[in-house]
Amino acid sequence: MKGGKEHTDLRYYLSSLPFDVALFARCVLSHRGIENTWHWSLDVTYNEDGLKTLERQGTENMAWLRRFTLSLLRQHPGKMSLVMKRKSCGWSGNVMLQVPGINVT
Repeated sequence: MKGGKEHTDLRYYLSSLPFDVALFARCVLSHRGIENTWHWSLDVTYNEDGLKTLERQGTENMAWLRRFTLSLLRQHPGKMSLVMKRKSCGWSGNVMLQVPGINVT
């Protein structure tokens, strides 16, 4: 419901899966869950929804960089939130070096 009124969204999907409604529904919902999890994590960690980049190439480059660094931060063994891991990496080189995949030579 939006504004007290019921509405319907229409989506189209292409798939090579055999026609099985239950299998199709599981695939769509699991993909949606992955997308929602990534979007939420990026927005909370990097305030992605609030960012204003005007240049298209810069926007794509920064989005790739945020996804890449988020995947690295998820591998960090600490118990801190992703936001605190990101900030701690900026505050301390020692914390940053604990993130798998980061080498400083």
